[in-house]
Order: sequence, then C-alpha cells, then structure tokens
Amino acid sequence: MNKYLLANMTWQEYQSKIKSSLLILPVGSTEQHGPHLPLGVDAMLAEKISLAIAEKVPAVVAPTISYGYKSFPASGGGPLFPGTVDLKGSTVISLVYDVLEEFLDDGWERILIVSGHYENEAFIAEAADLLMRKQRESIPKILLSNWWDNVSEEVIAEVFDEVPFPGWALEHAAITETSMMMYFAPELVHEELIIDEGIEHPPSYQSFPPSASMISPSGCLHTARSSSVEKGRMIVENVTNNMVSFLEKEFFLKVKTTD
Repeated sequence: MNKYLLANMTWQEYQSKIKSSLLILPVGSTEQHGPHLPLGVDAMLAEKISLAIAEKVPAVVAPTISYGYKSFPASGGGPLFPGTVDLKGSTVISLVYDVLEEFLDDGWERILIVSGHYENEAFIAEAADLLMRKQRESIPKILLSNWWDNVSEEVIAEVFDEVPFPGWALEHAAITETSMMMYFAPELVHEELIIDEGIEHPPSYQSFPPSASMISPSGCLHTARSSSVEKGRMIVENVTNNMVSFLEKEFFLKVKTTD
C-alpha cells in the first residue's frame, strides 16, 4: 500500500496534509501502445512519476485521471484501435476543472498536474486557466508539466545511443515509454512483441475521419528497439530531479532528508 496515495488515506489523514504538502494530480489516457505495451501506459507513467516526486518532497498523489483527449494517427493512433477510449476536449476541460475546484475548496494551495498524454495538455491548461484567471495573489497556484519536457538533453543522447531520436511526437510506445514501463512494471511489457515498425514520413495534415493509411498496422510510430530497464531508470531519475527542482523554486518546497 502506497502511503502517498490519497485513495489510501482516511479523510483525517488527508486533511492533516493539506497545509504542509503539495497535491499532485496525474492525468493520462487509455489508448493503444502497440502490441508490446498495455493500454494504460500514459496513466501509469503519470502516476509513477508523481509517486517518485512524492518520495522527495511532501506530497499527496490524487487518483489518476485515466481518460483523455483523442490522439491523431501520427501521435498515437487516435480512435482506430480497440481499447482506445477518448473524451471530447470539452469533457476533459470540465473534468479537470471540477476536480481542481474541489481540491482548491479543500484548502490546497500548491497543486501540480503531471501529464502523461500529450494531447491533453491544451485542455488541462484551459481548465486551470479558467479556474485561476481572476486570481491576483501568487498562491494558491497550479503548475502543469509532463515527463518528456523534463528529460535533459544529455539523457536524451544516452537513451538514443543506438537509434536516432525521432522527436517526441513519434516516441509514442517507442524507446522512452517502453524503457520506463520496463523499469516500473516489467511484467506488463511484452518484449518478444517489440517490432521495427513506425511512420517513416509523418503527414503534415490531419484527416477527419482519421485514416488508417496514416499509421502502421501495429499502432507503433517508431521502433522500441534498444529499450532497457537501465534507460528507464535513467529517464525517471532525471525527470523526477528536474521536476523537483522547479517545485522547490515555485512552491518553496524543501527536499525531504528523512521520510
């Protein structure tokens, strides 16, 4: 049982942490991640990164929002694969707005949203902005970030030592996500099903309805070959440290010396 998860706390335990802790809200999606990774990758990684942060600074991790806005074929596959469950953009905004409003009403003054799904971010940002745009004080404050923008250049170079870095849009179900899943949940990674398949020339347009011709049959956008547990550990530690660094700055949090 993880002691940082809000869902595992009594209401008294939860209440006792509001003034002294950071509230972290992980937001992901449920969508295809090729033949070798589970549908819940985005939500799982958002929650695991959140818990890694909670190991370093006083924090409570809220229940993960596990549904998100649809991906396009060249950034995740969209609605072309069974098991991908998409929300309308307006639904994402309303859902995140309502959840954040409840936490603010409880008294939280420092909130971090950890995004694990690229397509969610504009809608999460809209929810936070609508909620906070009339506030003039610096606190309460909501921060929105993700794991990929917190990977340092030197770590990218080490992770992509065998395969060229294709850019974050094509890293869906590829080396970084596969490596982090190997590190966090190796039992959910089907290494024998990793294939060298992807999109060689990403389209410069979108199609409505989405066209299956724009994505590989497997749903992979780039190869996951050369993924490893060690690369996953390297990414997670780097991302966690970089996120903790800006949390110290923005929220005046101190890294825990003992737990």
